[in-house]
Amino acid sequence: MTTFHIITLFPNIFNSYINESIIALAIKNKKIKIKFYNPRDFTKDKHKRIDRKPYGGGPGMVLEAEPVLKAAEKALGRKKKVKIIFLSPNGKQFDNSYAKKLSEIYKDIVIISGRYEGIDTRVKRILKAESVSIGPYVLTGGELPSMIILDAVSRQIKGVLGNENSIEEERIASPDVYTRPEVLIYKGKKYHAPKILLSGHHKKIEQWRGNK
Repeated sequence: MTTFHIITLFPNIFNSYINESIIALAIKNKKIKIKFYNPRDFTKDKHKRIDRKPYGGGPGMVLEAEPVLKAAEKALGRKKKVKIIFLSPNGKQFDNSYAKKLSEIYKDIVIISGRYEGIDTRVKRILKAESVSIGPYVLTGGELPSMIILDAVSRQIKGVLGNENSIEEERIASPDVYTRPEVLIYKGKKYHAPKILLSGHHKKIEQWRGNK
């Protein structure tokens, strides 16, 4: 079983996503497990404050290192082979090959989700975490990127999708797909499904898909 350890200030954001569809089934079938660690639970401040103004000035607030490190310590425990991901817009580009590699090598994956202006960089240095980005843009927090990584890695784990042929990158897949009816009539116009897909000629169908 692969366990995702997610460090986040807002674990409730994940509820609707992980309790539905494929991910919910993967959890139910014990293919994956998801654990959350809130840095607020590891702060010494009586008000549970975990952010401070950045050194050198500038807008926004920065998450303090110690609460995040304590949350990471809890996630790591005595585990030896763990991948620690530090989400950052400037990190390594996340893609399917990276997701597949994670699914094959690691049974424990720690994902550190930032907020505000980010997390004190010393966290990354101390934990020897790898900076990872899901794309060339900036979001308000690391929760959405965490969900993307969780989903992309989970679907690479045997048994999560049920049918391994469902992994698009492992087969010839076209961006264009069709289903019944053969002729769709919409606002008086007819839209036909390609005849090749109805031919039953599997080799030609695969060629058609490969050319799309």
